[in-house]
Amino acid sequence: MAYDRYVAVCDPLCYAAVMGPRLCAGLAAVSWLVGLANAAVETAVTVRLPTCGRHVLNHVACETLALVRLACVDVTLNQAVIVASSVLVLLAPCCLVALSYARIVAAVLRIRSSGGRRKAFGTCASHLTVVSMSYGMALVTYMQPRSTASAEQDKVVVLFYAVVTPMLNPLIYSLRNKEIKAALTRVLARSSESKR
Repeated sequence: MAYDRYVAVCDPLCYAAVMGPRLCAGLAAVSWLVGLANAAVETAVTVRLPTCGRHVLNHVACETLALVRLACVDVTLNQAVIVASSVLVLLAPCCLVALSYARIVAAVLRIRSSGGRRKAFGTCASHLTVVSMSYGMALVTYMQPRSTASAEQDKVVVLFYAVVTPMLNPLIYSLRNKEIKAALTRVLARSSESKR
């Protein structure tokens, strides 16, 4: 999506030629394969860990770091692999998205008309909102030192990026639609009138 927005804003005349079905399928395939490889690595690192005592996972989801905490052996290597995996899967794409948006902002600021700038920023706002929420929560979960996070904080963060962010996705993207905006405005106006 970040590359799509980059091409749409920075090189709109070539958009149809650049963002063809083949490139879109390739980008989607790479995304799925990286996710699959990450899941395979984290599963391989976690599945053979011996656990001691109660086998109760004090978490809202079967999260890798929560599973590693159940182990009764030294998990330093496991945590190092998970952090390395997180750097590759989270930080690298996050940096690419940030670079893409930095170039988009630079291109938009060169637009002379305020209407053109507003339209260009509007094109990117919904994607940037979703990306910020998703990557922000994932980075907080996987990149913080273990000693700084409590189990309760972990639950809230995981709940946010596993449930709240996907639930907000359709709302955020649909707010670009004029009919949806108008309907939401009517509902909010009725709601505020009924409270009076």
